[in-house]
Amino acid sequence: MSSSSDKRDTERLPILGDLLADMTVSAPLRVREVSLGGVSVETAFRLAVDSLHDIRLTLGDRSVVVKGRVVHSRVSDVDQDVVMYTSGLEFVEPSAHVLQAVVDFLDMLKTHRSGV
Repeated sequence: MSSSSDKRDTERLPILGDLLADMTVSAPLRVREVSLGGVSVETAFRLAVDSLHDIRLTLGDRSVVVKGRVVHSRVSDVDQDVVMYTSGLEFVEPSAHVLQAVVDFLDMLKTHRSGV
């Protein structure tokens, strides 16, 4: 008979040894550069090379989510107790919708910067 505090629908089994897992945690990123192929971001933590992440980009008045693969991550600044990292992420199979949003955003930036 199960205890009244055990309200699980399925049985849990203890793991003998190690079972590794990863968890996605939403964290703010400062985007330093953007291109059709990816982004350069700044974070207060190191990103593991070859790890995959869903990135939500706010591009002007549009917001898109794209998968990115970390191609490099390095310390970019050390100040007191704060370490900042710069990482490059390449877009992985971006949809046509995402690519168009990036193209439109880059065009808008170029237009504003040229004073047109």
